[in-house]
Order: sequence, then C-alpha cells, then structure tokens
Amino acid sequence: MSLAVSANPSPPIVLSFAASDPTGGAGLQADILTLASLGCHPLSVVTAITVQDTAGVEGVLPIDAEWVADQARALLEDMPVAAFKLGMMGSVEVIAAIAEVIADYPDIPVVLDPVLASGRGDQFADEEMIEAMIGMLLPQTTLLTPNSLEARRLAQQLGEFEDGARRDPGLVDCAHGLIEAGCEYVLVTGTHEGTPQVINTLYGSHGVVRTDRWDRLPGSYHGSGCTLASAIAAHLASGASIADAVMGAQEYTWRTLSAGFRPGMGQFIPDRLFWSRDMDEEADDA
Repeated sequence: MSLAVSANPSPPIVLSFAASDPTGGAGLQADILTLASLGCHPLSVVTAITVQDTAGVEGVLPIDAEWVADQARALLEDMPVAAFKLGMMGSVEVIAAIAEVIADYPDIPVVLDPVLASGRGDQFADEEMIEAMIGMLLPQTTLLTPNSLEARRLAQQLGEFEDGARRDPGLVDCAHGLIEAGCEYVLVTGTHEGTPQVINTLYGSHGVVRTDRWDRLPGSYHGSGCTLASAIAAHLASGASIADAVMGAQEYTWRTLSAGFRPGMGQFIPDRLFWSRDMDEEADDA
C-alpha cells in the first residue's frame, strides 16, 4: 500500500525543552497547548519529570543529559524548526546538553523562560545551575522572559552586581546586565511587583523597546510564564518581529488568564483554548 503525499504545508514548528507537569498547568504540557492553540506544531523534549499538583511541586527527576540531547537531535534532523522555547531544565548537565544542541542552529530564535521556582516558592535552580544558564544559554538567547523576582536573582548572580551598593539592583539595571551577559532582548514581567496594573517591559541593547500595562487579575495562576514564553516563540516562528511577538503573546496570555479555571485545591490554570469555548458559545447562541 502506498501513502499519498499531502500537499498541505506544514504549520510553523516550535521545539520546546521543558519538564513534564502532570497537571497540564505548566511545563511541557502548557507549551504544547499554547503552541497548538496559536497555530504551530509543537515538538517536545522532556528535560525532567515532576511530581506535583496545582498546590505545589513535591519532586523533580532530571532526565539523563544524553537522552535530552538525543531527543532533540532526532527531531532536528527530521523536521525544520522555526523557534526554540526553553523552560525548566533540571540539572547543570541538561543545561550543557541543550546549549550544545542549539549552538548548531544559530539562526533559530531562542526564547528562554528561566524557571527558577514554582508559584509557591519551590526552588528549581541552585547557584550552579543559574551560573550554567548565564554562561551557556544567555549568549545564545534571543529573548529572555524573567518575572521581576527571576530578573533580580539572575542579575545578582552576575559579577558586576556583587559590590555592596548594587546587591539589590533595580529592574532596569537587571535587564541591562542580562543583555550585557549575552541575550539580545529581555522581557521583565511585573506580576510580582504589587502595582495596580501588571507592567511588562521589553528591553533591548538600546534601552526600552516597549512597555505594556495589563489589568491585574485576581487569583494565582499556574503556568502563566510558560504560556507567555511559548506564545512569544509561536509568534516568532510565524514570522513576527520581537516587539510584535511580545505584544501578541501578552494579549493571548492575558486572555488565557482571564478565562482561567481552578480544577483543584491550588492555583488557577490558564485556559489556553479559551477561543474554542467562545466559538462553542457563539454556536449555541446562533
């Protein structure tokens, strides 16, 4: 039996490196849902397995670094990838393996979500892992997407912020330091800042590229950062500029949060398929 060759073009393909989250709220599952929702075909490389629910993380088991590299190379040798999205990596060895893989594809944009802790504060990265991230991944990163807490922690790990007066640098200094460390752009999100609105600022080598303000929603959300970073990768894979990708991803993410639901006893989960439910409601009303 012969197989018919499809004439349909492939959607943009995005490769996500992330840990598995069995709740579907964050991690690899969040990336897949987001990328598919935005019209991309998601490829996935598992970096770690977690034991968690919507209230918090109980355990993390990093995948062997060679297996991480082998997963990625098998995919990259088979399909054309338009963007990389990097999430939680689990170990220094995995960080090094990913850095080595993506170094062979310098023309593919890299969106790095530096997942350092869970929403309730479970730590995912120690100082050694942060140093590895800064040294091996930042120089290959197109866009870094830290929240304000992550931006400060990453910046404080940089040598230039070790002198006494700058142990607690402002977010502008953090962004500039991270760009000097190698990444092209930094999007600092303000969810944790306690301002009336959430203020997200995109920085480039010449300063602020854009600042966006969003109504602060009630509740705590599991996977908002994963959603935002994956949405940016999806827009970049579809050909958008950095500024347009950041704007489109923020709008999509805010809508997933505003439609979020609380299936368990912990945090809310963003509804990445809110639009499909809107369509169902419209069909029911017709």
